[in-house]
Amino acid sequence: MSANHEGPPAAGNEIDTLLGSLERQRATFAWKCGGLDAAGLRATTAASSMTLGGLLKHLALVEADYFSHKLFGRNPGAPWNAVDWDADPDWEWRTAADDTPEQLLALWQDAVTRSRAAVTEALADGGLDRLAAGAWPDGRTPSLRRMMIDVIEEYARHVGHADLLRESVDGLVGEDPPR
Repeated sequence: MSANHEGPPAAGNEIDTLLGSLERQRATFAWKCGGLDAAGLRATTAASSMTLGGLLKHLALVEADYFSHKLFGRNPGAPWNAVDWDADPDWEWRTAADDTPEQLLALWQDAVTRSRAAVTEALADGGLDRLAAGAWPDGRTPSLRRMMIDVIEEYARHVGHADLLRESVDGLVGEDPPR
């Protein structure tokens, strides 16, 4: 599966539409976070403490949690497997300021690369109907289709945050990265 920065096809099948939508969100998010120094990634706006660096670390966690841990029941890997989430549920947001821009971007890019491989594996083993390794607290087990929709929604929410944050840092605006 390759990264499609053009978004979903105008009249594609369900898999290509979901993958295209997710890749468009990823590409827009990467553009909003790209080329900034540590101060840019730590900048806040309005009354929120949210930062682009925090968003990078949070979305890296979302990728690892959904497509490694929830989908396959695999260990999400470092640094996630060393965190006491009960004691520090906002760890990724809180600790992002301790990381360099290079560390944050690498963490997110590595998580995306692993997620792409996991989704490709799941599509080959049941397609969009493939069920996750574990159930939700209410006992229902989501399909890959539902998990992809959830991750697309998570990105869409946070790309909106990234729009505001990036504009406040250096005035960069726009809906999609330049081609």
